[in-house]
Amino acid sequence: MKKNIILIVDDIAINRDILRMAFEEKYEIMEAENGLEALEIIKHYKDRLLAVLLDIIMPKMDGFEVMHELNRLKLMDTIPVFLITSESDPTFLQKGFDLGAVDVITKPFAILFIKRRIENIIELYRHRYSLQKIVNQQIHRIQRQERELYEATRSIINTLSTAIEFRDCESGDHVYRIRDITCALLEELVKNNEYHFSSQQIELIGDASVMHDVGKISTPDYILNKPGKLTQEEFEIMKQHTIQGCELLKSINQLRNSDLYEYCYDICRHHHERYDGKGYPDGLKGDEISLWAQIVSIADVFDALISKRVYKPAYCFEETMKLINEGECGMFNPLLLKYFNNIAYDIYQKYYAKAGMTHEEK
Repeated sequence: MKKNIILIVDDIAINRDILRMAFEEKYEIMEAENGLEALEIIKHYKDRLLAVLLDIIMPKMDGFEVMHELNRLKLMDTIPVFLITSESDPTFLQKGFDLGAVDVITKPFAILFIKRRIENIIELYRHRYSLQKIVNQQIHRIQRQERELYEATRSIINTLSTAIEFRDCESGDHVYRIRDITCALLEELVKNNEYHFSSQQIELIGDASVMHDVGKISTPDYILNKPGKLTQEEFEIMKQHTIQGCELLKSINQLRNSDLYEYCYDICRHHHERYDGKGYPDGLKGDEISLWAQIVSIADVFDALISKRVYKPAYCFEETMKLINEGECGMFNPLLLKYFNNIAYDIYQKYYAKAGMTHEEK
């Protein structure tokens, strides 16, 4: 919408007439005789106002009160306000500038002089307004491109995770449950003021968690789907999926250029590390392991225990939680365990109990 209105606010009609005649050839002029009328006009026409020529001393609401309200409405930065006054007290004028006035017009008016001053500032604001529109359009375009890149990257992630499911016939919806459990635990930590993560970070970490087992694409079928316990040699081969997954992630240029990459890489490599340093592949200990890798580790173990796999039956909820809390599946961060215990039963009810995925361990 084109800005083309100058609002003249003065309780003396002759002053409004003088200013109107100075500007009416080039601009649409609106008038108000007090601050209350001015505010109504400003609120209604704020997107079309080029400037407000505002008297200070007026009945009902003076110019300073109008400016206070415009500041509250956050309009002083977008509409230039010129004070009209016969007052020469510097303290009085300073108050106007402190409230955001761009200039002071003193009475009696020197029309040619004030017209040039006002039009110069109007032109400056016009350029700033046009520049801001261009900047906003560019920001919107960049944000749209970033979102399109993120959606494309997310599509790659989902495709790869689907490929893992085809390789590992026991996975099913495992990776998507890991995503939801990871997000749920992050949200629980944020809710209890233990950590600060934005909703965008939680979404990124959740999506990255889907890639935790991407390296299993390179694990031989006879190991991946072996119904019994792995031999030590087979286990060493299985452990390589953390490293091989990272090599695969590094080869995907589109992923490497996204905000997801660092989370994906870290989770893929370290989701089998343990808090006591007895995990793999790097033997990290405690907070050497990133928080998101620790969270995915808990989610992964929980899902593995409570779901039926080729090498084991599904454990019931109580047995699953006992094994995790007593360290039978490796040591976990006590703080994360505390909050995981808060949400674990709800997760069980949502994803496992209704689906009939678990039963009492035989």
